[in-house]
Amino acid sequence: MEKMNLKTRARIHSLAGELAEVEIVEKRGDNEYVALYNGKRFSAIFNPFAGCFYVDDIYGTITE
Repeated sequence: MEKMNLKTRARIHSLAGELAEVEIVEKRGDNEYVALYNGKRFSAIFNPFAGCFYVDDIYGTITE
């Protein structure tokens, strides 16, 4: 796991893909990230074709 501190705009699942400000705090695998959004941690991926992160704040809640 690699700690990160990247503030960026990402597409949010509960907002139907609208952009919102997030912080990418950790890289867990090849394309597995942890994003901080609204004070909670969620799973995220990076789409290189779209050039942005996608945060799953519906099914991807991280409770550790």
